[in-house]
Amino acid sequence: MEPGHLNPAGLPPGTRIGPWRICEPRGRGAYGVVYRAVADEGDGADVVALKLALHPWDARFGREAELLSRLRHPAVPRLRGQGQLLSSTGTPYAWIAMEWVEGAALYDWARVQRPTSRQVLEVLTWLARALAATHSAGGVHRDVKGDNVRVRRADGQPFLMDFGSSHYVGAATLTWQDFPPGTPAYRSPEAWRTVLRFGRRSDVPYAPRPADDVFALGVTAFRLLTGKYPPPTHPDDEDAWMWRPGEMESWSARATNARCCLELSALVSRMLSPRPESRGSAREVAEALEQAARKAGPEADRPLFTGEEPQPAGLMPAPQHVTARRRRGARGPWFAAASLGGALALGGGWVLGVLAIEPAATLPLAAQEEASDGGTVAVGDSALTAPVEPARAPFVGSTLAVDLPPKPFPGQRRPNANGRCPGDVQVPINGGCWRKLPVNVKGCDSEDSVVYKGACYVPVLAPPRPSTSGPAKRSDGP
Repeated sequence: MEPGHLNPAGLPPGTRIGPWRICEPRGRGAYGVVYRAVADEGDGADVVALKLALHPWDARFGREAELLSRLRHPAVPRLRGQGQLLSSTGTPYAWIAMEWVEGAALYDWARVQRPTSRQVLEVLTWLARALAATHSAGGVHRDVKGDNVRVRRADGQPFLMDFGSSHYVGAATLTWQDFPPGTPAYRSPEAWRTVLRFGRRSDVPYAPRPADDVFALGVTAFRLLTGKYPPPTHPDDEDAWMWRPGEMESWSARATNARCCLELSALVSRMLSPRPESRGSAREVAEALEQAARKAGPEADRPLFTGEEPQPAGLMPAPQHVTARRRRGARGPWFAAASLGGALALGGGWVLGVLAIEPAATLPLAAQEEASDGGTVAVGDSALTAPVEPARAPFVGSTLAVDLPPKPFPGQRRPNANGRCPGDVQVPINGGCWRKLPVNVKGCDSEDSVVYKGACYVPVLAPPRPSTSGPAKRSDGP
């Protein structure tokens, strides 16, 4: 059946798209609609999830297809094809076809199955390995959350879904916004640190890294285990003090749900560390989760839920965050606490450790509005921003005394071919341009300043780059 006036969201059953024939719509987001489709030539046993763009010339779909084509992992749906559906006027609408996964979203699966800690450890191991494969392929998912995880009904195999918000090294920039796509409740602390350091509107958008995906997996695990989100990571939130190292233990997964085993709770706390370098890579997290699943004692086989837990009222209840009573003296912004170390570290005996003060390490890079977990699986319905290059770990402390300032981060001005920086007050150091401040070392107290050779320096930002979102120059914002 050939569509006349093309309405991507309302194609009738039987419509042919490439080698596939549409059966029924199964989900819709802001930028795409998902149909269950079968092979046009065959007995109908070959089923795919066919994702069709709602808007013509949408570059998101090509980017998603490219990253999926690089992935070969049992917890990531296989790419089955891609192409364009032409309207009667020749306007192209991109489509991609992926392996069909029949099952439930992660949080729905947990409510019905009432899994044990050991079962959750196994599910998280699969998801961490899927992220490790994504990072090894040069990509970042950028929207890890429970609604983007499907647990297959036939065998309980979890799948990391919806790579529509993903990015990979070399991908074109689509928009320029402070934040990349994603769900705010899953946003990492360093994302806020970076954006707020340069003001509410940054010239260079925050570049998500693998550590952001690991943090989002930690948020996903926490909500899976407790039914609630961790405290908001925005430093202006009234509960931001809960991210202080001395306070995090009071709202850990085990403290919030006593049925959670100690090993699982410690690993979730590790993924939620305010210091990105303390979380470990997705591969390291997967190995720790797998080891914990094998070695955990009988406590890990107790169901995490009884079925009598109170549920939020309303058809679409507002997201709930964990709360804790503020202890006397628990003051100061969470990012100041992060600069003091104190992240939950994983040890041989699942010991809670405190890290010493040190500059943020560079993570190994394989690449690089508050709402419920909403969005439709495999639709990629978040507004996209794609950085030109991956970022290094942001500064996490107040003033740091270092032998050599960190290498340039995205947005910092670089010296010219002669090794000079523009202006008399800009100094080239370690590949970046820095401004020497006329203050005493004791007054070098801004968050992004460093003390180098007895003087105070701050990074110099490069002027904003022009948009490369295409000739239409339309906004991809929400």
